[in-house]
Parts: sequence; C-alpha cells; structure tokens
Amino acid sequence: MYNPPAFAEKRQEELEAIMRAASLPVLVSPARGGGLLATHLPLMFQAPGRLIGHVAKGNFHWRDFDPDQDSLAMFTAADGYISPSWYPAKQEHGRVVPTWNYSVVHATGRLAIVEAPGPLLEIVTALTNRYEQGRAHPWAVSDAPDDYIAAQLKGIVGLVLTITKLEGKAKLSQNRSQADQDGVIAGSSAENPALAEAMKRRR
Repeated sequence: MYNPPAFAEKRQEELEAIMRAASLPVLVSPARGGGLLATHLPLMFQAPGRLIGHVAKGNFHWRDFDPDQDSLAMFTAADGYISPSWYPAKQEHGRVVPTWNYSVVHATGRLAIVEAPGPLLEIVTALTNRYEQGRAHPWAVSDAPDDYIAAQLKGIVGLVLTITKLEGKAKLSQNRSQADQDGVIAGSSAENPALAEAMKRRR
C-alpha cells in the first residue's frame, strides 16, 4: 500500500492492537482460475504469527483460493473524517482542506483450511472467548449441547493464515503542526473518541 515514512507503523504491539481493534477485516486471495476472492470475516491474531477465522462451507473462498500464492488480510481500526475547522491554521491563513485519518494493517501470508473437528472447535472456541470476554455473563461454546455444536461445525471451514509480512499505516495527522494535531484530537474527541485515542498513542 502507499505508505509514506511519516505514517508507517512498525511497532509490533501497535500492529497487534490495530488487528485486535478491527471489527471486520477483509481477506483477499488469488483464485486458482484467475481473479480475486474477497470475504469479510472476523480474524483473530495469535502469536507468534498467524490469523484464525472460519467461513461457511457455502462460501466458495475456501474451495477456490490458490494455496500456493499469498493471501492478504486487511484490518482497519480507528478511522474518521477530519474537518478543516479543527485546525488553528484555518484561522491563520485558511489554506486547509478536509482529510481522512485511519490506522490499518495489511497481513500477508499463506492461507490453509481446517476441516478436522478438533482443530476447528479450537478456532471457534478461541474466537468466541475473544469476543465474549468482558461481558457480565459471557457465553461459552460449552454452554450449548455437544451434538448441536458438532452439527454446527459441519457447516463451516476454519481458516489459518500464517503471516509472512505485516505492514502498518497510521495516518494520524503527523504531517500537521503540533497545534493542528491538538485541534484534531480535541475535535475528534467528541465525534470519534477511538480516533482521538489512536492519535494520542501515536505521539
């Protein structure tokens, strides 16, 4: 992706934070017969370097992707519109325009499918625990009858992407003056608190 040095995010902990914060990543894979396959799905990062998820068996992505070529998972965390009215520079000279701030990660690697019930159950359990954590009464896979879960597993396929490259970009007004950055943080704090927090962390 286009990634000017001022916006490049290389801190491993921040790359992982962006992937955790992204609500619905996009997985793109080359198809065996040519063209591209794209699926929106939850993906969970697991150290030391893989992503896990699952799709319905009816989704042809898992059947038609080329396992001998890299797939790409794209994560977008905090993002939002930046109004020129937030810049002190607007009052000084008026030479300002709108833009969009965002934090993204591109994870490249080889994709593999998981169909065996045991490993597939591990993926479903890990994803469930990840999204249920913090709830007052978290639901667990074990709350459902075993035969029901076994039947549900027959309708999905697990995905594992072994990461070979992580590229992060945090376009968070680093190209603006300190005063303009402060203005954007103040302006976005009310409209987009997650974006304001991302800007504070990037300093």
